[in-house]
Amino acid sequence: MAEEAGTAAAAGESGRMTMVVALDESEHSYYALQWTLRHFFSADGQQQQYRLAVVNAKPTAASAVGLAGPGITRGAADVLPFVEADLKKSSMRVIDKARELCAQVSDAVFEVVEGDARNVLCEAVERHHAEMLVVGSHGYGAIKRAVLGSVSDYCSHHAHCTVMIVKKPKPKH
Repeated sequence: MAEEAGTAAAAGESGRMTMVVALDESEHSYYALQWTLRHFFSADGQQQQYRLAVVNAKPTAASAVGLAGPGITRGAADVLPFVEADLKKSSMRVIDKARELCAQVSDAVFEVVEGDARNVLCEAVERHHAEMLVVGSHGYGAIKRAVLGSVSDYCSHHAHCTVMIVKKPKPKH
């Protein structure tokens, strides 16, 4: 269920296409948002071609602690409310920073949705009838990607729209 931190206009209501940008606490996702704003949402007063929906996927407390199923012990279960509160604060920090970065976008929508990022983003694309999904690349190698899973790889295969994967350039030595 989405906890909306802004008001969402109905898809297509403004006659513009919608772009969903995935955002977490990583510098890679902030870079992707800033890149998107520079290239698609100029501050020069022109009519914006896209509506912007910024989506943060908040993991469940149980998944963040690594607990699942009936094996949760009493001590571990006592920790879950504290983890949940911390995850909620983290998501609100992400959304607050996104609001600052998106100041020039007149009707941006900001959402925190609980769940696995891969599913949350693909569902956000459907919910907003998005034409494009923008995700940042963490730059994992093949082994890390295989072990951790790649949100951008999953979305590029499962989202029903164009998926743009924005890579932060490596510093030149």
